[in-house]
Amino acid sequence: MVRVRFAPSPTGYLHIGSARTALFNWLYAKHNNGKFILRIEDTDKERSKEEFLEEILGSLKWLFMDWDEELTFQSKRFDIYKKYAEELVKQNLAYMEGPAIIFRVEKEKKIAFEDMIHGTIEVSTNEIKDQVLMKSDGTPTYNFACVIDDAMMKITHIIRGDDHISNTPKQVMLYEAMCLPLPKFAHIPLILSKGGGRMSKRHGATSIFEYKNMGFLPEALVNYLSLMGWAPGNDREILPIEELVKLFDVKDVNKTGATFDMDKLVWINSQYIKDMPIEKLLPKTVEYLKDKKVLDDKFDEARWTEVVKAYKERTRTLEDLISVYKIFFGDTLEYDEKATEKYLKKPNSKDIISKCKTAVEGLAKYDKHSIEEAYRKLAEEMKCKAAELIHPTRVAISGKTVGAGLFDMMEILGRNTVLQRLGKFC
Repeated sequence: MVRVRFAPSPTGYLHIGSARTALFNWLYAKHNNGKFILRIEDTDKERSKEEFLEEILGSLKWLFMDWDEELTFQSKRFDIYKKYAEELVKQNLAYMEGPAIIFRVEKEKKIAFEDMIHGTIEVSTNEIKDQVLMKSDGTPTYNFACVIDDAMMKITHIIRGDDHISNTPKQVMLYEAMCLPLPKFAHIPLILSKGGGRMSKRHGATSIFEYKNMGFLPEALVNYLSLMGWAPGNDREILPIEELVKLFDVKDVNKTGATFDMDKLVWINSQYIKDMPIEKLLPKTVEYLKDKKVLDDKFDEARWTEVVKAYKERTRTLEDLISVYKIFFGDTLEYDEKATEKYLKKPNSKDIISKCKTAVEGLAKYDKHSIEEAYRKLAEEMKCKAAELIHPTRVAISGKTVGAGLFDMMEILGRNTVLQRLGKFC
């Protein structure tokens, strides 16, 4: 059975690169009906924080990555590491330097291993110095603890970033020295910024919960992360999780670095919002507005449902809906200055708005079809294009030049609110 692991250190929040590594492990496990194990590498007692652990676990759950079996904490396994280290000393494969235990690297040897992505990788032991196994304070080093844990947890495949390639020969030596079964290795390319350098906060290297805070859907983020270094073929870009599990194989991951593109992520997110059934999308929007402390006692679910239906096609992230909420439930509007100058402060603007207001007042039936019919008729009477009425009305009732269809907006707002807002400008 395939057994993979993700081993975060709770010394910081879960970022894009680590989340992508976790996802590739999770997808590979699910694809092969295997197990996805979570190990917490908390040997750094000073920097490891409970708040970071909670954020990491919360981020994984938010991204649908459920793990199998109980969490393993390295901080609770120091006695095990010490026992293995002392056994290596007995075999003269390691030596003591004060309280520290150091592995003796035999020179003039070649360490080779097969990488599922990069092929055969070979390193001379002449390039590797003796390796500390246990520090003088009794703490195990990363490479030593990692090997013991992976062996004891029966990990079959180790999928991790390219930055660990230099660690792998050192670990292979330890597997061989302790007569432990060697797992298969796959080193995935690092995520780069658009300029080709390392990721920075400006280029998207922020915590996963920040993406949640920015209004991204977890389905979209998982989809995007899966495409960072891997592709399903046929230029497919929108892939639900079930499809990803079906198609993903780590051996198909690219050898070269993946470029993070925020614009592409936003586009994928907009596609998920557009295509998501309203009954699934609606609670996500409400939860987001609650988290942002936008919802108030004016909220009406029936009206908000109609708002989301009207706006979902043009919504990029859930954050876009904050300004939309204020249009339909706020007491005051924020008017775009340029739009106000262009459409509401012309010499004939008052006359246009006044006639639009009169047309709305005179409607026997108030719905989007009746409103549109009245506007088309008014445009004919005024011998002007309908757009000359639509643009000023949109700015007057929403403060903006863009949004959902004007007549949909007017129906949702209701006649009284529309008349009140039009009345301010005539």
